Amino acid sequence: MRTLRAVRSFPLPVRLLLVNQLGVNTGFYLLIPYLATHLGQDLGLSAVAVGLVLGVRNLSQQGLFILGGSAADRLGARGVIIAGCALRTLGFGLFALGDGLAVLLAASVLSGLAGALFNPAVRTYLAHESGERKAEAFALFNVFATTGALLGPLLGTALLLVDFRAAALTAAGIFALLTVAQACVLPPRPVPPPSTGVLGDWREVLGDRRFLAFALALVGLYALESQLYLLLADQARQVTGWDGAVSLLFLTSTVANLTLQLRITRSLQQRGTRGRWIALGLLVAGLGFLPPLLAGGLAPLLLTVLLLHTGVMIAQPFVQELIPAFGRSSLTGTYYGVFYLVSGLAAALGNAAVGWAMDIADWAPWLLCCALGLTCALAVARQRARLPDPTVRHLIGEPI
Repeated sequence: MRTLRAVRSFPLPVRLLLVNQLGVNTGFYLLIPYLATHLGQDLGLSAVAVGLVLGVRNLSQQGLFILGGSAADRLGARGVIIAGCALRTLGFGLFALGDGLAVLLAASVLSGLAGALFNPAVRTYLAHESGERKAEAFALFNVFATTGALLGPLLGTALLLVDFRAAALTAAGIFALLTVAQACVLPPRPVPPPSTGVLGDWREVLGDRRFLAFALALVGLYALESQLYLLLADQARQVTGWDGAVSLLFLTSTVANLTLQLRITRSLQQRGTRGRWIALGLLVAGLGFLPPLLAGGLAPLLLTVLLLHTGVMIAQPFVQELIPAFGRSSLTGTYYGVFYLVSGLAAALGNAAVGWAMDIADWAPWLLCCALGLTCALAVARQRARLPDPTVRHLIGEPI
């Protein structure tokens, strides 16, 4: 009830964007986790072709976040959000209807480009619309996103009892509904004429050393969060011998998010600096990878998930709140785009490093994740005095 009351306290555009994120994650996770199996088993593609299709989708999204951010700044976040959802509707529709490699590659490019467009644009719109309540808005955003990440695989598993096409068409239908809802509900906002070119904007953001240091210090948060799909999922299958054990990890994270996220953010935002809580979140997330080293079985893994997501719940809303405070409000989308470009690369490299550690010894990936969290927590703590104050920036309207 507390969460619902908080949602209702925001204006309609913010409420729609929260529901939008629920739909985006539901549609994404009901399809993408099963795509490799469909390509390899149902369509009989080679491992090389499967890797190519999946890699093109990842590259199209992760590599183009900065373009999506710039588009949100220059064209308006509303139009970019709508375009992104429309493109993903088309991309997922092609996955349902196509079985040739060329069509599948086109579907991958479209669905990846869609994410590159609407991910920074949604955060830009939300940051502008939520005003001084950015941290609370992004806390709710995290709740809806996590819930969608749980509902998606459950719905996907049910739809796959029919066939993959049913799952893909359902995912496309969700994005089509979101596209229409955004076009009808999100009001357009005036976009000030840019004072520099796109390359000038990129140089300004990439030349912001404080921001780049902050983004690099946060790589651990996203690399650790991605272990829910790699290290923790693999270990859950091993200790139980049951593929369905992975769903217990998602259920734990979702229940924790629904019950604790808003309480945590509200209790912390009036106490101490943002940097303090971000560093604490990284510390908690890193230490969360120690229980499986001390005991076996499923219970230590569930404790790791709980601690990992507690760390994420502490840190992430304040991270999202701080990102636009580094620069001019007209560059909010570009700052989000660069941040998520760095985060996406961090998650990919983190998974590669953890996968390498998993091949070395049973204890190695857990210690690696713990060390990564502690290192990044220390890096943020050392930057605390140099981080911007989002409240001051909102009042004076200029970068600090």
